[in-house]
Amino acid sequence: MSCNGCRVLRKRCSKTCVLRTCLEWIESPEAKGHATLFVSKFFGRSDLISFISSVPSQKRNALFQSLLFEAVGRTVNPVNGAIGLLSTGNWHLCQAGVRTVLAGGTPVAIMNMSRTPGSSGVFQAACTEMTIGKEPKLLNLLV
Repeated sequence: MSCNGCRVLRKRCSKTCVLRTCLEWIESPEAKGHATLFVSKFFGRSDLISFISSVPSQKRNALFQSLLFEAVGRTVNPVNGAIGLLSTGNWHLCQAGVRTVLAGGTPVAIMNMSRTPGSSGVFQAACTEMTIGKEPKLLNLLV
């Protein structure tokens, strides 16, 4: 019988399946399928399988977790990824994104906007001109 990772990727599964060992840390069969599909859409099916195959079998579980967190991190924070979320103290957003993926949802990208003091409901985002010699402009966005 094929594992849930192979089932969602529509590939043959064998007793020496590289995905089966990667998904042991995930409890529910549906969540295994959701995680495999999300990671394979992000990195590509053939690249995922070849990357996992190139790692020793005892490290494949950790590799898949790392790939899942990086794919979610890049989805939530496209510029800095999981490392950016970790370094800014927003790791909880990556963890929530992983829980969303395991439940069958899609994580949502965050926007890096900050409220300026005294702006009373108006967000300001720096919008840099691409022309040399011009000062950056501030763009006011109403909430």
